[in-house]
Amino acid sequence: MKTEDQPTDTRAGFVALIGEPNAGKSTLLNRMVGAKVSIVTHKVQTTRARIRGIAIEAKAQIVFVDTPGIFRPRRRLDRSMVAAAWGGASDADIVCLLVEAHRGLTPGVRAIIDALKEHKVSAPVALVINKIDRVKAEALLALSAEANAEYPFAHTFMISAERGHGAADLGEWLAQTLPLGPWLYPEDQIADLPMRMIAAEITREKLTLRLHEEIPYQLTVETENWEERKDGSARIDQLIYVARPGHKGIVLGKGGETIKAVSTAARAELEEFTGRKIHLFLQVKVRENWLDEAERYNEMGLNFRDGDG
Repeated sequence: MKTEDQPTDTRAGFVALIGEPNAGKSTLLNRMVGAKVSIVTHKVQTTRARIRGIAIEAKAQIVFVDTPGIFRPRRRLDRSMVAAAWGGASDADIVCLLVEAHRGLTPGVRAIIDALKEHKVSAPVALVINKIDRVKAEALLALSAEANAEYPFAHTFMISAERGHGAADLGEWLAQTLPLGPWLYPEDQIADLPMRMIAAEITREKLTLRLHEEIPYQLTVETENWEERKDGSARIDQLIYVARPGHKGIVLGKGGETIKAVSTAARAELEEFTGRKIHLFLQVKVRENWLDEAERYNEMGLNFRDGDG
């Protein structure tokens, strides 16, 4: 959104963050935006939709697209997530491929590089070697040389998204490389997701952190109702869909202990994010076929048909 006093030499555009699951894309997005807008957990495949976080760097507005991790899909949801990741890359002005320093060019990373060649991505692609604090300098240089021999990266950055090392250099380069043009969003906006979806993602993160094994991938959270109250607070009603009857008891926990802890943690983060009082009400429902329902995918910002085998 260009304002009257905005300079004419501004830059703006989309930067897609791609890579294997758990490469640090969400951590980097939150670091660059300066606020938490994407799920960060120790579990892989937690980002499902293309989440946009917006950062201002000098005269540039950088719209980061945190894509789902690219992996070999097995289920409809997996296929929709991978399609969303490649959709984010193909629509971007710049693509950043994140590679974990200590894991190097894994078969998964090599498959992504091969796909970049196959898709003939026209946007400049930067190599971002993340988690550099886990390896020695010689290994980093060797990895950089090996990766650049595989693909003509426009630039290579060595960063620690968690600690912030190298993030400023990356931001500066992105700001200089994006195309000239007016800003796409208001200056004070940090995310391009409806608050209903952000709220659902926050609750899903707390569930993912609390639960183990396969359950986090067998559940989804939807904001059913958002009611603005006269005192400035908001009431949020959310549904947690699980795929199996046995999962409902696990999500609730003994005496409701688990769901209470999740609700408390999610409410606290929502209040910090929105800057106001939140009344959060969670309900767990068994919906055995939710993974095959188009409506659930729409709520997650995914295309149901992308999951067709």
